[in-house]
Amino acid sequence: MPATLKGILYMCAGVLCLALGDAITKWLGASYSPLQIIFFRTLVSLPLIILIAHFNGGIRTLGTKRPGVHLLRGLIFSGTMICFMWGLTLLPLAEATAIIFAAPLFVTLLSVPLLKERVDKPTIIATLLGFVGVMIVVRPGADSFQPATLIVLGAAVFYALTLITARRYGSREHLWAMVFYTTLIPMLVSASTLPWVWQTPATTDWPIFILAGILGVGAMAGITMAFRYAPAALAAPFDYTALIWAVLLGWWVWGEVPDLWVLIGGTVVIFSGLLIAWREGRVALTRRPAT
Repeated sequence: MPATLKGILYMCAGVLCLALGDAITKWLGASYSPLQIIFFRTLVSLPLIILIAHFNGGIRTLGTKRPGVHLLRGLIFSGTMICFMWGLTLLPLAEATAIIFAAPLFVTLLSVPLLKERVDKPTIIATLLGFVGVMIVVRPGADSFQPATLIVLGAAVFYALTLITARRYGSREHLWAMVFYTTLIPMLVSASTLPWVWQTPATTDWPIFILAGILGVGAMAGITMAFRYAPAALAAPFDYTALIWAVLLGWWVWGEVPDLWVLIGGTVVIFSGLLIAWREGRVALTRRPAT
């Protein structure tokens, strides 16, 4: 099997795990606090991450000389998880997924002041187009506007900041160290809230909590492997298959049928993201030194 095809299949498998994990989170959110769900997901994920690290360079890969950076990234990612999981309990699955796709757009905008990167005109146009798509989904001022959409937009901003810090420090820190601490910190943050939100899970819900954690690690592993086998510009667009799974799972489990505006806006956001990915791929090629 060609390496690029293998990378695409890994990406699709990782995104499927992500979509299934989101659906489980939404289902659990009807009975449990998002903070308790985060605690169990990260509690299950953490030993699996340690095990993966053990077989991919050893436990020493989890060491770091920048604990402050990892603390900051972990707190930012805690904001991502809290806002997104809270939003999942309030919005249809497909709508929440379409809005979280705004994260790459925020990365483009925030990379200018935070990373001092230059953004060319085609990328700016594609980014603005993406925000038009987000506004179509959110529809501020319309009768159908839901304040919960702002919570998911907050998750997109936090996730963009997580990606920006990964871009800034990723070359200086080992991959598994970054994954480990962005899992450990949300676990500690959510654990500190348990005395106020704890509800003893029903016996039948324990396996579901465990499955959510396993799917989270499966998503991380699949997406990581995808970028090992396929170029980023080729693998990244398949992240948008998450919207297909979100529509299907939302319809199958909750009978949710996205309205026309969500589908149109989601399509515009995806098209914008693909344009940005294509443009970044072209720029990367022009900057590649000749061999």
